[in-house]
Amino acid sequence: MIPATTFAGKRVSLFGLGGSGIATALALKAGGADVLAWDDNPDSVAKAASQGIATADLREAGWSGFSSFVLSPGVPLTHPKPHWTVDLAHQAGVEIIGDVELFVRERAKQSPDAPFIAITGTNGKSTTTALIAHVLKSAGRDTQMGGNIGRAVMTLDPPAPERHYVVECSSYQIDLAPSLDPTAGILLNLTPDHLDRHGSMEHYAAIKERLVAGSRTAIVGVDDDWCAKIADRLERAGSDVVRISKRRALADGYFADGANLMEAAGGRVSRVASLDSIGSLRGQHNAQNALAALAACLKVGLSAAEIQSGLQSFPGLAHRMEQVGRKGHVLFINDSKATNADAAAPALSSFERIYWIAGGLAKEGGIEPLRDYFPRIAKAYLIGEAAPAFAATLGEAAPYEIAGTLAAAVEHAAADAARETGSEAAVLLSPACASFDQFKNFEVRGEAFRQAANAIEGVEPIGGN
Repeated sequence: MIPATTFAGKRVSLFGLGGSGIATALALKAGGADVLAWDDNPDSVAKAASQGIATADLREAGWSGFSSFVLSPGVPLTHPKPHWTVDLAHQAGVEIIGDVELFVRERAKQSPDAPFIAITGTNGKSTTTALIAHVLKSAGRDTQMGGNIGRAVMTLDPPAPERHYVVECSSYQIDLAPSLDPTAGILLNLTPDHLDRHGSMEHYAAIKERLVAGSRTAIVGVDDDWCAKIADRLERAGSDVVRISKRRALADGYFADGANLMEAAGGRVSRVASLDSIGSLRGQHNAQNALAALAACLKVGLSAAEIQSGLQSFPGLAHRMEQVGRKGHVLFINDSKATNADAAAPALSSFERIYWIAGGLAKEGGIEPLRDYFPRIAKAYLIGEAAPAFAATLGEAAPYEIAGTLAAAVEHAAADAARETGSEAAVLLSPACASFDQFKNFEVRGEAFRQAANAIEGVEPIGGN
């Protein structure tokens, strides 16, 4: 835990008592703050109270006595309308912050030079965060990873000079962290997302920009217009900007050339690292993640050799193009996190011969946006409620069967792929659907795929799963 000593002796209100909310309240209490917390869920209030956190309905609290109001990032700050606690805080002139802001202030007080890498973007945040943390740990650095991935940020170990922090930041968290000041801040990409919570793409992009604007070094993916303009704007303002691109060569920055990660500087171009034969970082989207990791790790003092070693040993994230097993030329890939067509596209673009397991609870648009990848599909195995609609979309474009269940789909796909001779074939679960018609969540669906694949005779598990 990181005791929030910067709030010692202050009265702080807090709303939102999920896992990170309780962790934040305990950190404030450990740091000497007088905390009063609340939640709309009575069970959450009771759980907090059982851990010694003072609770009371904040509608009835004396807001003039609070120095700060800590809001859970899941609670609306501005759109579609501010939560009632936000209105009360504004009326009382009380600052509204989140747990990442508490971390930032504590780092500034305890160890301002502790290396701090913060990651945001619409897609790829979690993989990039996990990859950077893995590379740092592999190089022997004291590494703490948290934020929007894994552990709540205030449950990490306290700041120390050589302790490296790798923190994934959602737009909600950035909006509540006005002092955010990473050593290296990463903005991967921007596409329309969470607009119900931010009102417009312009507002969403402006919030994301705050992370890199406050960074000592801003690492920005420039493959979309929003981010390219942000990089230009920051550079004009005098920021240290490092551009990365997965699609094209850059005059200055880091870019992907096939499997090679290249650096362009001073009119010279050189290879810094390679993704060749690294299955967990297959695909153009992972090239961007690796470029961001490369740029950030170089900035905090790692060598190119240390970074290459870390890239090669990265196991990947569970349920995100996760390699779970292999039998001869057949590779079994768990991409259960792909709950819509856009999320399934990276996996479909990463393999040439695919035995595709798709279906579940369909999202708007179905799989029509994936039509360009249909020629890669050796056969599709359709499951769940979406199976008939997906079959109609595939039509004559790719062979398919309505397998019904995931277990049947894995069995049939494995058998068909094994009969094929030649180059690598992928049995790929990338459902382009939510899981709720057959599974509790995408994690349970992915675990069911992993178990079914590794139960097939002759399959060798990958990554110790």
